[in-house]
Amino acid sequence: MSELQTIEQRLAEVERELAELKRCLPLKTDEKSWVEKIAGTFEDDPEFDEIVRLGREFRQSVE
Repeated sequence: MSELQTIEQRLAEVERELAELKRCLPLKTDEKSWVEKIAGTFEDDPEFDEIVRLGREFRQSVE
């Protein structure tokens, strides 16, 4: 068996596996992504603002 045949066989197997993976994916809908769903949920939340402040403070301390 030549090297070219081996590469072609491997490529064919990859293509079969890719097709199977694509069949397993859910169909795309117009539904919002998880990020869009939660965007703004912590608006005007003082506890979240404190979490953000503490995170910023920590990151600045380790720079």
